[in-house]
Amino acid sequence: MATLTAQEITARGEQLKRDGIVIRTYDIWKTYVMGDQVINAVSGVSIEIKRGEYVAIMGPSGSGKSTLMNLIGCLDSPSQGEYYINGSLVSQMGDDELATIRNKEIGFVFQTFNLLPRASALHNVELPLIYNGTPPAQRIEKAKQALREVDLEKRMDHKPNELSGGQRQRVAIARALVNSPSIILADEPTGNLDTATGNEIMALFARLHKQGNTIVLVTHEHDIALHAHRIIAVRDGKVERDEVIPH
Repeated sequence: MATLTAQEITARGEQLKRDGIVIRTYDIWKTYVMGDQVINAVSGVSIEIKRGEYVAIMGPSGSGKSTLMNLIGCLDSPSQGEYYINGSLVSQMGDDELATIRNKEIGFVFQTFNLLPRASALHNVELPLIYNGTPPAQRIEKAKQALREVDLEKRMDHKPNELSGGQRQRVAIARALVNSPSIILADEPTGNLDTATGNEIMALFARLHKQGNTIVLVTHEHDIALHAHRIIAVRDGKVERDEVIPH
């Protein structure tokens, strides 16, 4: 792909925003060199996700879905190609700029919850707001509202070891919501939960999607992917299929 000028990058980003496209990759690759071996973990992926979509990225272990998730989540940068999130070209950003984008644009939900063990649910949810300098009173109110959205207002003073697995994941989802991000990026969010609790978490994602949130779910489980409204199946670092799921 030909290198774009600064003006062309700005124009493309503004057009994507006007079209309601929150994620757009153009021929992105992620290549690792291990000795004399070259491994293409992601090979020329071009995808488009609009605001308000609920998309599952699905694939078996080793398919490249985790690498693609790291690229979409701005946890890593592509070896080549372009990636725009909410109109910003992030594929050319440095580490500090990427950290700002992650905090502002992306709410992460991880399989292992990633909560601070000695902090209350409220304080765990507050963390992204502390990082971006939100004033304390406003921060606490926003965190309480996010906990209300996941039906955990009554447990806000509890620490993670005083909560069930499903409640911990709800705290993690509240933390993802608190910044009103462009996308919620959920990596195997039911992986550490039993089936019934997993179904409750997926019902919560469905509710959040109906409220207008853009959700990108990464999973290797087909039945979990079917909760989304679109499945992007990845194999050998490429998009194998991209299909709409009727609901």
